[in-house]
Amino acid sequence: MNGASGAMGLVGKDRRFVLMLAGSLLALIVLVVIFAPAEQENDPRPTTYNAGSAGAKAAYLMLQGLGYRAERWEAPIAGLRELDAEHTTLVLADPTVGYRETGEVRADLAAFLAEGGRVLVTGAAGASLVEGGGVKKATSVSRELCVTTPEGQGRLASVGELSMPDFGGWDETNIKARVEQRCGNDAVVVRLPVGKGEVVWWSSSMPLSNQGLKQDASLKLLLLSVGSKDRRILFDEGLEGYATPLWETAKGLPLWALWLQAGVVGLLLVLSYSRRSGPVRAPVFVARSSPLEFAESMGHLYQKAGATAVATGGARLRLLRFLHERCGVPQATVRSLPDEVAEAVEARMGGSWHGLSEDLAQAARAEEGRPVAPKSALALVRRLDQDLKQISLHRMKRSKGEGTE
Repeated sequence: MNGASGAMGLVGKDRRFVLMLAGSLLALIVLVVIFAPAEQENDPRPTTYNAGSAGAKAAYLMLQGLGYRAERWEAPIAGLRELDAEHTTLVLADPTVGYRETGEVRADLAAFLAEGGRVLVTGAAGASLVEGGGVKKATSVSRELCVTTPEGQGRLASVGELSMPDFGGWDETNIKARVEQRCGNDAVVVRLPVGKGEVVWWSSSMPLSNQGLKQDASLKLLLLSVGSKDRRILFDEGLEGYATPLWETAKGLPLWALWLQAGVVGLLLVLSYSRRSGPVRAPVFVARSSPLEFAESMGHLYQKAGATAVATGGARLRLLRFLHERCGVPQATVRSLPDEVAEAVEARMGGSWHGLSEDLAQAARAEEGRPVAPKSALALVRRLDQDLKQISLHRMKRSKGEGTE
């Protein structure tokens, strides 16, 4: 037993050690995921939080350093309606908007432009947010990078040649658009008046990226596109507010079934763990030498033999012995008829003991061999025991009364 207990103790210690080690590893992984610096060099998003080559963090910090009021805009585009549009420029670098939300964003931008706002937007997705805007397929041989050709005498053409990828040119069916830079035949830098405001579109966000700003022409293009220093420059970081929410994307999935299955699996895990980890208790066995086992065995024997007379006879003899030994009823009277026994008890205790006479008579008839049903025998034994208790109580009261006198 001692060896088995020691082995179980070792198993428990090993299990605790493994659980502690697994918990430590899990906590370490979580901490690394949360606090480790993100790998931004390969991040293609032109966001002001991205310090990689494609990010716009340098442009954001540079404008602040030059005295521009450059800020991050993380609210929905609808919030632009509450701003001073005439002195605000919104920068949308390669925005990502869901198909169902494009109409809403386009309407919000149109309202902003109608009040005199300026929008610098890039990419094919950005062109789709402008009323009448669109992009046609690129015609240049190499789309990775091209040197632009300035067109006309506009302020954006005055920056000179640019290095810019050609992912597709502006659809020039909109006659209001003014082309400022081209890659071959593709319009890659365009100005478009909308209401009191103006839209500036680039085919790529590269000129405002951390890598593109190394070129003087790209820096000049950015400064002329955002406007003067008295304008508030907002780099949009909140178009995800218009993106499809996670709950919307989950519509149509049998989520209730998944939750139900997860709940059942969790319940099974809890039950299985509690079953394995609960206290180990030895099964309860009643010893054959215990009084309860003896009584049950004798009861089964009496039931099998139908010996109800033995039980009633035992209760009757127990009552008569008590009358003789404790109450002083003579032996001859005890062995006489039940009525005489009842009269002797009345003489000594007082009261009426007619029920005692009937119980003793029934017990005597059962001993003579008259069949008695088990239920009747049980009731008779209980009445005889009750008679004995009542006699004992009367005897105690009488003894106390005589002692008081």
